Amino acid sequence: MTKETMEMVKQATRHVPLVEQTRDGLVESIHFGSLVALNADGSTALEAGEPDAPMYPRSSLKPLQAVALLKAGLDIPERLLALTAASHSGGKDHRDGAAEILRIHGLTEAALANSTDLPYGFNERNQWLREGNGPTRLAQNCSGKHASMASVCVINGWPVEGYLHPEHPLQVLVRDTITELTGEDAAAVSTDGCGTPLFAHSLHAMARAYGRLASADEQTNEGKVAHAMRRHPDMVAGEGRDVTALMRAVPGLLAKDGFEGLQLVGLADGRAVAVKISDGGDRARMPITLEVLRRLGLDGGTLDTLQSPPVLGGGLPVGELRAGHIFTTN
Repeated sequence: MTKETMEMVKQATRHVPLVEQTRDGLVESIHFGSLVALNADGSTALEAGEPDAPMYPRSSLKPLQAVALLKAGLDIPERLLALTAASHSGGKDHRDGAAEILRIHGLTEAALANSTDLPYGFNERNQWLREGNGPTRLAQNCSGKHASMASVCVINGWPVEGYLHPEHPLQVLVRDTITELTGEDAAAVSTDGCGTPLFAHSLHAMARAYGRLASADEQTNEGKVAHAMRRHPDMVAGEGRDVTALMRAVPGLLAKDGFEGLQLVGLADGRAVAVKISDGGDRARMPITLEVLRRLGLDGGTLDTLQSPPVLGGGLPVGELRAGHIFTTN
């Protein structure tokens, strides 16, 4: 085993069991991960695993990227700003919204540099395929962000072509804004699935950023993004998506997921939660997030409406997907 591999194994072992699935009383599977919950003053309320280890926040960076776009002069209707911070399901409103952002700034879909894809949402994808469509850039879940990125280039006289290059003025601004909001320099840089530069930060830093966004005055760039997302949760994800349901259920809550098991939450009073599921399992995000929110004092009855469906056997409930009991309380 090489030294590099040994270090990777060592880091992986710092994660702890966060979520387990049971079947007739036996634990059938376990999802490991790390998390942190911050108080309004930035101190740690709860933690588990290794919340200070660097990881790629994936699409949970989008609200922070949206703040950078506002700094660069983006001025669009609130619902389209929510779409800018979205991993949308690819419904008609989402596709039309991304096209509208482009049209406002004299652009077409040809300006987009994101990857092509089918709609992300299950129902939206099936409908899209029934209509005989294939992968497009507008249907891809990051098209709102990319439409706004290309538009900001027009606003500032920057070249639209190459707007994803790490040294493009836009991406330099995005990097600096993320550093400012997280209070942490990126530990590594890669490329996200859609082609955007991707910066590694700790869960602790990401929670700090979401606390700042969620508690910001509406007249600030941070507050504009947070309020747009909360007022238009259907544009941030879509019908049937847990992030949309969570923001609808809890007034003032800001939520954004990310591929590979990321969940970020900010509360209006400045508290925040960051969760990373180490195996990337999407089903484990929400059970542990809801448990942390309960421990922070949010209404358990409201959160119960967002619980994962039961584990079935022969069509009948025989188990559950539930949070573990592994928190360190400060």
